[in-house]
Amino acid sequence: MNEFVHLNIHSEYSIFDSLIKIDDLINLANKFNYSSIAINDFSNLFGVIEFYKSCCFNGIKPIIGSDFYLLEDFNINKFNNFKNLNKITIFCLSNIGYKNLILLISDSYKNKKKSNYPIINKKLLVKYNKELLILYGNINSYLGINILNNDLDKIHNDIKFYKKYFNNRFYIEISRIKKKNEELHIYNALKISKYYKLPIVATNEVRFLSKKDFYFHAIKVSIHNNKSISDNLTKYTCEQFFKSKDDINNIFSDIPEVISNSVEISKRCNVFLKFNKRFLPKFNIDENYCKKILTNLSYKGLKNRLKVEYNNINLYKDKINFYEERLNKELNIINNMGFTGYFLIVNEFTKWAIENNIPIGPGRGSGSGSLVSYSLNITCLDPILFDLIFERFLNPNRISMPDFDIDFCVEKRDMVINHVIELYGKDFVSRIITFNCMTAKSVIKDVGRVLGYTFNFINNISKSIPFNSKITLNELIKKEKKFKDLYENDKEIKKIINISKKLEGYVRNIGKHSGGLVISPYKITKFMPLYYDDSNVLTQFDKKSIEKIGLVKFDFLGLKTLTIINNIINNIKVKYKKIVNINYISLDDKLSFDMLISCKTTGIFQLESKGIKKLIKKLKPNTFKDIIDLIALFRPGPLKSGMVDDFINRRNNLEKVYYPYKNLEHELLINILKPTYGIILYQEQIIKIAQIFSNYSLSEADILRQIISSKNYYEMKKHKLKFINGALNNGINKELSSKIFDLIEKFSGYGFNKSHSASYALITYQMLWLKSNYTIIFMSEVMTFNMNNYEKINNLISECKNMNINIINLNINSSKYDFYVNKNNNIEYGIGTIKGLNKNLITEIINDRIKNGYYKSVLDLCIRIDKNFLNKKSIEILIENGLFNSLKIDKNKEINNLDVYIKKSNKLNNNILNKQIDMFE
Repeated sequence: MNEFVHLNIHSEYSIFDSLIKIDDLINLANKFNYSSIAINDFSNLFGVIEFYKSCCFNGIKPIIGSDFYLLEDFNINKFNNFKNLNKITIFCLSNIGYKNLILLISDSYKNKKKSNYPIINKKLLVKYNKELLILYGNINSYLGINILNNDLDKIHNDIKFYKKYFNNRFYIEISRIKKKNEELHIYNALKISKYYKLPIVATNEVRFLSKKDFYFHAIKVSIHNNKSISDNLTKYTCEQFFKSKDDINNIFSDIPEVISNSVEISKRCNVFLKFNKRFLPKFNIDENYCKKILTNLSYKGLKNRLKVEYNNINLYKDKINFYEERLNKELNIINNMGFTGYFLIVNEFTKWAIENNIPIGPGRGSGSGSLVSYSLNITCLDPILFDLIFERFLNPNRISMPDFDIDFCVEKRDMVINHVIELYGKDFVSRIITFNCMTAKSVIKDVGRVLGYTFNFINNISKSIPFNSKITLNELIKKEKKFKDLYENDKEIKKIINISKKLEGYVRNIGKHSGGLVISPYKITKFMPLYYDDSNVLTQFDKKSIEKIGLVKFDFLGLKTLTIINNIINNIKVKYKKIVNINYISLDDKLSFDMLISCKTTGIFQLESKGIKKLIKKLKPNTFKDIIDLIALFRPGPLKSGMVDDFINRRNNLEKVYYPYKNLEHELLINILKPTYGIILYQEQIIKIAQIFSNYSLSEADILRQIISSKNYYEMKKHKLKFINGALNNGINKELSSKIFDLIEKFSGYGFNKSHSASYALITYQMLWLKSNYTIIFMSEVMTFNMNNYEKINNLISECKNMNINIINLNINSSKYDFYVNKNNNIEYGIGTIKGLNKNLITEIINDRIKNGYYKSVLDLCIRIDKNFLNKKSIEILIENGLFNSLKIDKNKEINNLDVYIKKSNKLNNNILNKQIDMFE
């Protein structure tokens, strides 16, 4: 048996035509004892890092390539339809070839506007041909069709070009997959191969892993083509599965050289990717000088922070040394790990945002545990005051990138992103791609559609699936009775669900990461191709692959709550002539906690649901620390475990507090667990227990936290021994330390990141403070921001009634587009809530009212408003929604008279226009 290498495999990242997940492919390749395989996804390298690493891990040689649509001309502008496009496969011979393939793929997307598909032409092929090898001439290609038709002149011209520029890097491709005329194609291809002394190679055009997947593959193709399945059963054949070497040898037993040539190509393709180096963005300053800048900025910023935080001079002097010691430790870790420039970059764009009045959140995630970030105004929480751990964010013993997730005002976030792109250059900065997969709900709808079922029939199935649920179809069958009954009692539904289970989880389309941005020290295309669509430039690697190749992801997240807070503060300034610095408000405001305990939290970030209101009633939070705990407790894990009830009972003196439980108490645990009444609530507490109880360093303890959270049982076993031995050195017996370790393991699934909880608790408190101190403005702005969400508007109106705030109904002579607080401290309803009205019309109505006074009637409105904005339907909507009620009109009568009003207004306006014309004649 001859060795063979598959050289034509599309993975699921060829979104339109493959049913192959990379892990499944590698597992099957292992089973069939393949020593090398290739993927050649269509005009992309989306999955190449996953493929490369998985191959290497399994001892398989990865061959990297891509398929392209090639325009048979040097001039890209000559594209007119797909008849002058054909398919070509390109593989990398070396790292130079890999870089050229990246550039070729990136350029193919720049031409997408001309064809709706990425395409290349011969000019690009020549430009990037170095160290690239091509497979060309299969039955789907321009050359293949000419070979089939034995059109010798066209064959000669084509081969002449490829021999000139690719010489011994050009192979003719053939397949035996039961396609029409393929034997004639092979017969002619062998003759051409012999005549031109060109090597010929066999492929199987693999699009699914086993023969039984053919039908499911046809359905997936149909989903993406938006056609019925019958239209896609002829384009592919049932033979396009991942065959064994025996299968291929049997198929091509008459021409064994086409098999051996696949091995020859494999030997020639040698790309070596490195994953052990970091490529941090450049701050354009010498590294040693960067360290001085970061140190100076941090110390200066810390002093400014503490002068505000501890405004008593004696208290400031008492605290400064302790803070500077922590700051110095953090700076040493940052500088030694090579992340100085990273912090300066984050400092630059956060500073720019602040200077340009763009609201920034107080922090998110573990980054709030850094005193350096607090000193630089990247975050707004004092990590020492709230007992937050730096090593949770940046661990010198854990080789991973720092990851600041920064919230910006949702309306102004793109200004910051554009600033970064402008500062570092568009070739060095890119948004990050995401791959959206088929979910339980979406795949049911897709499968039902292509199988020809009615919308109502499919909707009956899909509506039994919880909205936005990540639950799988198999889990639904087990857990959701209604879904299970549908599955078991209807054969047609069972068929749809069984097919859907096969397709669930496959990549369906491409998306943009909500806030991810990569900043590279070199052009992005040094590392990966770029994906272009009508409005975006995206990396072709997702965030996981980007981190694996050593680049840094920055998260610019949009948080609507920051926009609401900013709008409220601006309105306070206008109405009351007061300037509110929200980051320096008192954290023990009585009005705020009175409102919290009374559960008047509709409109408050994180506190709106019925569930959390129930928890507030039980917990009775009356300090900022309580809000931090509240947010950490209100999660599925703690709620289901029973620990929430234990926490509340201990806090409210309904049961005795132990540290942590009666038979497991130890004095070393008291200070760690006292803030949470003996309950392990935070991940930081796990870190502290390992440090104090068993002599771990903070860095080692954070690694332990990660190992336990990831359920790495092999590593956990080793660390349990280390934990017990460390405790023995502190005079703690083995039995107790073993039980404490088991307790940590149990609570690790419930433990929350305290830095994140504290950060979001601060936003929650800021909203509480604004609502309790400036209630009417708060409610008005929250309603404006949610004016398209009718359910939320109704909830907010109910909240206003509970707080004795008057809501004034819509009025053509007082309402504005937004909700607003009038001079009588009542909230006027916003016209923008009305469906079917154009914003330009509403603006025109308001502007004319300001300029020319109140409207006297419906006819008056018809006469005054430009007919480019106003029509009969929009006037009806205004009448029906009560905007003329203050004029004591009869709605039905006015609606019946609209044709007359419009005719009168048109006639009147024409007369005015004619008079104006007469003036100039």
